[in-house]
Amino acid sequence: MALARFLGTSAVADVWGAALRTPNVIQNLLGEGTLSASFIPVYARLLEEGRNEEAGRFAGAILGLLTVTAFTAALMGIALAPFVMPLLFPEWDADKVGLLIDVVRVLFVMTAILVVSAWALGVLNSHRRFLVSYAAPVAWNGALIAALLWFGGVQGMAPARLVIALAWAGVVGGLLQLVVQLPWVVPALKGFRLSVDRRVHGVAEALRNFAPVVAARGVLNVSSYLDMILAGLLAGGAIAVLRYAQTLYLLPIALFGMSIAAAELPEMSRRGADAHDALVTRVRAALDQLGFVLVPTMLAFLLLGDLFVAGLFQGGEFTAASTAATYAVLATYALGLPASAASRTLSSSFYAMRDTATPARIAVLRVVVSAVIGVALMFPLDRVEVGSGDDTLRLGATGLALGAAVGSWLEYLLLRRALTTRIGVHAPEFSRRARRWAAGGVAVVAGVGAKWAFGSRVPLHGGWLEGVLPADSPLLAPALAFGTALVFGVAYLAATQALGVGMPLRSILRRGRS
Repeated sequence: MALARFLGTSAVADVWGAALRTPNVIQNLLGEGTLSASFIPVYARLLEEGRNEEAGRFAGAILGLLTVTAFTAALMGIALAPFVMPLLFPEWDADKVGLLIDVVRVLFVMTAILVVSAWALGVLNSHRRFLVSYAAPVAWNGALIAALLWFGGVQGMAPARLVIALAWAGVVGGLLQLVVQLPWVVPALKGFRLSVDRRVHGVAEALRNFAPVVAARGVLNVSSYLDMILAGLLAGGAIAVLRYAQTLYLLPIALFGMSIAAAELPEMSRRGADAHDALVTRVRAALDQLGFVLVPTMLAFLLLGDLFVAGLFQGGEFTAASTAATYAVLATYALGLPASAASRTLSSSFYAMRDTATPARIAVLRVVVSAVIGVALMFPLDRVEVGSGDDTLRLGATGLALGAAVGSWLEYLLLRRALTTRIGVHAPEFSRRARRWAAGGVAVVAGVGAKWAFGSRVPLHGGWLEGVLPADSPLLAPALAFGTALVFGVAYLAATQALGVGMPLRSILRRGRS
């Protein structure tokens, strides 16, 4: 929200989106998801067997190797940025590319620190301590928000200078994110010794797991990065619009898809590949939990996403056209939301069985399909405009989002088929899923009705955005969004209870223990 107010969908917003995404490739390759898939199965098994001293030495060796790798990659990125960035964004003018280079070089330092922070997260997850590790990024976000409010709001910095200050705030935030985890990480480690010794027990296995996991995560990150580079070939503002839409799209995946996968991976790893029945039970329960929250979220983004975008972002530099373009991309992304989130849990099932190759192969196919569809659609859709006059944006980024949605469903279906071959039927009952979709339909009717009732002049689609946030009533859009979301959510909860597919919120937010 702060970024939207100060940067909107301007050229500087494009720079920030591209700059943050470039070193983020390293973070995603070496950080949380990859590290968890290779580190946690080995570390959690050592803990389960009571070999705490070996687990501590293993954690120390992984930390040493990870730190060397991350900071080496960061230094290479800093050195190569002036040569690579102009090649990746050939349509940008010299000033825009120059600002991008300056910001990227700072953010490479931040990324290396965040990779080390991901190691701390892996340790805490293995010890079943999830709150601290997943609350720690609040420190990083807090640093960015504080920088925007101080340098952008109080001091009134120009956007180009503001984005440099924002990058340095990211470095400070990364350090804070790591430091806040240490009081819980240090007592959990027994026999810890920092090293780069690959002969430590478990390191060889972790590295063997690491390569195919990096391949799987790597192709997905290359796909996301490729989307950003392709967006750089579109009309100005495309990267910023893509980033705002992804912020909302990824929120339920982060809150539920990744959290359930992160909670289940250590438990499935403790049981090992031979615990067939336990694995089936846990996968079915995880998919059921995900369905409970992702079905209504997908429907809400499709039919009510314009309200959410306007309520959260519109104002300041974020105009009505920005809202319309972001909503179009968000609704398109939402088509693949259930599949994308569920694939996290399915991949974790393979990682728990020490099979990292299957998700990697499927991920490659997903990326190819997403890229082909995205490239085929983005340029024709970039001729479609929203807004008028100076406040005009184009919808080329929607083509990239549609490619991602199709790729997500392809990955999900292939993972499901492969997992069925390994462990048998693991999906929740069809009738249960059908009743949940029916409950979602009830919520849609209630939500759309509330949208009309709370804003009587607001049609479902079209030009209402011009008047949704008048200067004399800056709280109108947030109030509409909150009220509509509340009605939608209450209707869904009531419908699921009536249809016998309800689920206590506590069971969604907390991992059940057997």
